[in-house]
Amino acid sequence: MVDLDVDLHTTLWTVAQAAEAARVSPNVVRNWCYRGKLKAADPGHRGRPRFRAIDVIRAEKDTRERARRTYSLQAA
Repeated sequence: MVDLDVDLHTTLWTVAQAAEAARVSPNVVRNWCYRGKLKAADPGHRGRPRFRAIDVIRAEKDTRERARRTYSLQAA
């Protein structure tokens, strides 16, 4: 379980920890990186990326807000 009672600006998470905190799969976190929504803060152990907790939360928030877009029905 990821502890959210820490300093979110300095805490670094692995892909798995970020995915758990955002309640998404690890592949979603990797996609955020690929699409430029999330940037690794540290190469980490063995070159595996680590992310600032606050950046993960912001990427998750942005993704959820974009998913709530509405479409209006146009009269035919």
